[in-house]
Amino acid sequence: MAGFSSALQLTDLNDFITPSQECIKPVKIDRTAGKVGKIRIEDDGTYYNVSDTGVETKLQKAQITLNDCLACSGCITSAESVLITQQSQDELYRVLQENMAHIANNESFKLVVVSVSPQALASLAAKYSLSMADANRKLVGFFKKLGVHHVFDTTFSRNFSLLESCREFVRRYKESEVNKKVLPMLASACPGWICYAEKTHGSYILPYISTVKSPQQIMGSLDYFARCMGATPDNIYHVTVMPCFDKKLEASRSDFYNDVYSTRDVDCVITSGEVDLMLAKENISLADVEDGTLDTLFGADAMVGHTGGGSGGYLEHIARYAAGQILGTELQKLNFKSLRNQDFQEVTIEADGKPTLKMALAYGFRNIQNIVQKIKRNKCPYHFVEIMACPSGCTNGGGQIRLAEGESTLKDRLADVTGLYNSVPVQSPWSVESVTSLYEEWLGGVDSEKCRQMLHTQYHEVEKMTNALTIKW
Repeated sequence: MAGFSSALQLTDLNDFITPSQECIKPVKIDRTAGKVGKIRIEDDGTYYNVSDTGVETKLQKAQITLNDCLACSGCITSAESVLITQQSQDELYRVLQENMAHIANNESFKLVVVSVSPQALASLAAKYSLSMADANRKLVGFFKKLGVHHVFDTTFSRNFSLLESCREFVRRYKESEVNKKVLPMLASACPGWICYAEKTHGSYILPYISTVKSPQQIMGSLDYFARCMGATPDNIYHVTVMPCFDKKLEASRSDFYNDVYSTRDVDCVITSGEVDLMLAKENISLADVEDGTLDTLFGADAMVGHTGGGSGGYLEHIARYAAGQILGTELQKLNFKSLRNQDFQEVTIEADGKPTLKMALAYGFRNIQNIVQKIKRNKCPYHFVEIMACPSGCTNGGGQIRLAEGESTLKDRLADVTGLYNSVPVQSPWSVESVTSLYEEWLGGVDSEKCRQMLHTQYHEVEKMTNALTIKW
């Protein structure tokens, strides 16, 4: 399936959650009092809404979309669909066109900022046979030609996410002596997993999930950028390019809404597949775009990455930090042991005379459900689990560019994307001077109140209706 299709093609899915037997109301829906209309059904199955004044309006048939399949374990809701459809390449085009009109009339305009995830960039690089560095320069050039003012790499914000995750794990480990509900710590960067946990397992699982925001949302929290630009957050239109449709739902969460400025931390999320559609609309190949220069507000002068795989390397960084802080040893290499499949692996960390640490990777919902059941039965042997909804992790996200007819196999494409992602030089988040400076200048130090406010979040159990449906799928 190419791009963000409005109709779900089941043949594209190789992992799924069995639909829930209960209706779920994931967001509050305000209804106004008054007369209700009627529904008339024609012989051909067409539905018409008949208002109280007699006006008839043809209704569109409901469709299950890919975001519903990945993010929802219960019923589809019109409210969620609205939140998703408000974020697309068409919405970005609308804002850019409005900006051009405002500039022509000497009126104030939005400062448009795009933050690109390295996984999405790797998908574009694979599609157009480019290196990561070349794809990066050309993607920056493409966005700036359209009217975008600044383009950043979300690897910078992932530094904060990794550092905060490391510190949170050590805090939880020490606290676990008196509170058993803090371990295992479960990774929080995957919005598909978060939606599933909130809707399906609620208060039982939520306390185990890390409170650290994802790199996308930390990037959206960087009001330091607005300060440097002499702007307020409501004057900035922040777009992220992600490998995942569920990132749209994440950006729409009420927790990431700025009440002071009445704006979201991330205004619009587009996938790598949607960027490919934008290139097609402009009738240009990414390989033919004139190079642009990545913005370096935060001190980065070249593309860098992190060790630990295509989903951000949370386990690797936490394991190394915990080994030093808890076991007093330095890890030279992590030895992964595959269990049921390649998407379920564990790591054991040992030191003489010290307690053993066990961690795991669990990708795809079948492996996630295995972990959840172990926790519910108090039989989970792990201290930390890196959880991602998509099999093979973020480089295989549902929003990545799909194969065109006649192209190589999905397996080959994934190998290309993963290889490109891993081709970027890596650095330790602990050694990034600009990150250290921002902790002091922007956040007021590690473990400050502002640090908790800007870099951490909370989760909410979704209330289920009392009546169950007997639908069989």
